[in-house]
Amino acid sequence: MTALSYPPRHAVVIASGGLDSTTLAYWLADQGTELTLLSVDYGQRHRKELEHAAALAGLLAARHELVDLTGVGRLLGGSALTDAAVPVPDGHYTDASMRATVVPNRNMIMLSVAVGLAVAVGADAVAFGAHAGDHPIYPDCREEFFDLVTQAALSGNEGFLAAGFSMLAPFLDLTKADIVTIGRQVGVPFELTWSCYKGGELHCGTCGTCTERREAFEIAGVADPTAYAVAPTGAGR
Repeated sequence: MTALSYPPRHAVVIASGGLDSTTLAYWLADQGTELTLLSVDYGQRHRKELEHAAALAGLLAARHELVDLTGVGRLLGGSALTDAAVPVPDGHYTDASMRATVVPNRNMIMLSVAVGLAVAVGADAVAFGAHAGDHPIYPDCREEFFDLVTQAALSGNEGFLAAGFSMLAPFLDLTKADIVTIGRQVGVPFELTWSCYKGGELHCGTCGTCTERREAFEIAGVADPTAYAVAPTGAGR
């Protein structure tokens, strides 16, 4: 993946502490972009990811904002990520069972907050790490959705946005393995990222995000530094 022709001066990056958003942040930093990392606590059961986001922000010497939206998350029941009564499914993202991990309107909410923050701090970009592997399950990770959000952001903040403001989702057409490859190139400390939706002491190794994470490292040919509670088939524990 090539660098942007005109990298943003200052980007607000929606940062979960996971592989995708962390690689996005490091990729932008590699191009000289000032970063503000925005993490959202919406009551997710894997809120452990927020600690990882904060630690990574420190390594990047980036401003880190943690927004408490637990009151909103409380209203978004029915998802395995926000409702303790709904188990996190194991399997692959292509499995129909992964629908249980959809949080209603989550990315719209986070992107809206990110755009507001960008206006307030004078940032000229908002960056979002969705990728092609998200498309089958998450409608708010698709190009059509992002194009409409971009139109709304530009229209709803006309006259207040920094010059040249843009909404960036550079990984939309890339696979998770592509992202791991980019992450290696820009020096992402993969061992400090968090993906698991179950939020235990270790990555569970069986949920959709763990399954996808394992596959991405294998396909990319990059050593996976992640400690999993359940080892891959044929591997030692």
